Amino acid sequence: MAERARGEPPKQRTGTRTSRAGSRPILPGVPVPIPIPVPVPVPVPSSLAPQPNARPAPRCRRQWRRWGLPQDGGAQALRRRRRRSGGGRGEAMLRASLRQVSAALKEGQVTPTELCHKCLALIKSTKLLNAYITVAEETALKQAEESEERYRRGQPLGVLDGIPVAVKDNFNTAGIETTCASNMLKGYIPPYNATVVQKLQDQGAVLLGKTNLDEFAMGSGSTDGVFGPVRNPWSYSRQYKEKSAPKSDPEHEEFKWVITGGSSGGSAAAVSSFTCFAALGSDTGGSTRNPAAHCGVVGLKPTYGLISRHGLIPLVNSMDVPGILTRCVDDAAVVLGSLAGHDPKDSTTIQDAFQPFELPNMPDVSKLCIGIPKEYNAPGLSSEILAVWSKAADLFKNAGAKVIEVSLPHTPYSIVCYHVLCTAEVASNMARFDGLEYGHRSDVNESTESMYAATRQEGFNDVVRGRILSGNYFLLKQNYEDYFVKAQKVRRLIANDFVKVFRSGVDILLTPTTLSDAVPYIEFIKEDNRTRSTQDDILTQAANMAVLELSEIPCWQLWVPSPQREEAADFPPALGSGSSCSFRNLREEKNSLLPQTKPGDIKHNSNTTPRVHAGTA
Repeated sequence: MAERARGEPPKQRTGTRTSRAGSRPILPGVPVPIPIPVPVPVPVPSSLAPQPNARPAPRCRRQWRRWGLPQDGGAQALRRRRRRSGGGRGEAMLRASLRQVSAALKEGQVTPTELCHKCLALIKSTKLLNAYITVAEETALKQAEESEERYRRGQPLGVLDGIPVAVKDNFNTAGIETTCASNMLKGYIPPYNATVVQKLQDQGAVLLGKTNLDEFAMGSGSTDGVFGPVRNPWSYSRQYKEKSAPKSDPEHEEFKWVITGGSSGGSAAAVSSFTCFAALGSDTGGSTRNPAAHCGVVGLKPTYGLISRHGLIPLVNSMDVPGILTRCVDDAAVVLGSLAGHDPKDSTTIQDAFQPFELPNMPDVSKLCIGIPKEYNAPGLSSEILAVWSKAADLFKNAGAKVIEVSLPHTPYSIVCYHVLCTAEVASNMARFDGLEYGHRSDVNESTESMYAATRQEGFNDVVRGRILSGNYFLLKQNYEDYFVKAQKVRRLIANDFVKVFRSGVDILLTPTTLSDAVPYIEFIKEDNRTRSTQDDILTQAANMAVLELSEIPCWQLWVPSPQREEAADFPPALGSGSSCSFRNLREEKNSLLPQTKPGDIKHNSNTTPRVHAGTA
């Protein structure tokens, strides 16, 4: 096979789905961050593995040190890799942070086009992961060339200019197919960008493509979309192969890879496999944090209203938020600063200005009070997760922080409450997909009713139809008061638990993200979607119910309240303060579910609304 000339863009591989032009009708639609000194592990390509008898050159030693790899070899392998790929600058940059890459772009050490070519080549070589549904190669290369011209003129748009990113396939992207991994929206090409996508492009980010997910983001494994399941990049690491070898079953050898978690599994796999520097997901009950935990990356669920939902195809309007996935916390902070702020197209976004910020290098944690919710030591929590949770608490304690046990008494009821409210809103939101305005339309035309039924039967999978059925049941006139209204009351109590804990002097809640590590695909599919989602969301959905901000830092997550306005001078400006979140969507009831809770305990006040911001990994 003839080698491609240096600088020539890679040819499109057969079977890769590229973007198509066209238009269709519009789809409606903190305290100081805490650094945690635990490195985020990353898969190392076998060709870059250190060689025992090789002595690396000084430049290579610096690269090994920067990547956190052993410095006892690898120079020859690295030089061979450079010769094959036409240069090593882009290769090395794939493992750098956003700020490091931005600095390298400004200094001319690497160009946006080189980065884009490297990422596109890596997407093709890791196609087995099935992380992407659509690869917008032509669009990405055009955006990279425009970015390169801006750098040539010395006028970059910001830190994200020229940075390759990916977007979950439930965000509208102008001119690029948006499917929600469903037959219902196959072929749908939005005429406009979601606000978060537009903000990324306004700052020069290079959009590589759309990532895989569970159909309409309903799932916790990224296994139920029509484009097939997403494979966890760690399935092909030496550590996993050594661990799984004794348990290997020859009959199921093809399916021994582990899941990514969901529903933003494609975004997590894309970041974890170095095919992009950051990716957008969505989070309704843990869909960003769950795959981040399984893929060893950072997942941030911002405060409800901090980032615009305009252009995000809705699942549960009162809980949906765009999520951020990166390889380090500082990268998540950079992306958050770029996306946060008021959007006139989304009335739920904050009204106050949000200023970008930088994480402090060495914050003092000795004055912090860390809360450990006892209810999160839930049945089914694995011994490995419990051990890491305890180790994380010890890290804070040894650094001088006060670590105490706290109680969130209504947490055991949150998963049932979440299921009722989630399916009720799903039933409402999915009603728009009827075959009349956009999306799939069945050929059955005997009557309007038969066309509706056939369209939804052909367009939705069993999981989506099941949730629609459950939601409609809870919203029936005879069931509304017994299920939906009571679930709203319990939601109020859950949020009130967090308010009371934070008012008691607790600064951060430290909890696990998942009950166990990622399971093999063959084991995951033995249980139905509803059962798996219940298990995987049990530690995450309470934050969405209480409209908190949350960050998943590999192996654990942090929950932090917002500082009061008069105390905000001690923290980065506007960080976590001023968010206009409330429970105005809940009914005002004279009688609450439990007598000790008084109406009005949760007020529309930024001083009492709990928020969270991430620490560093």
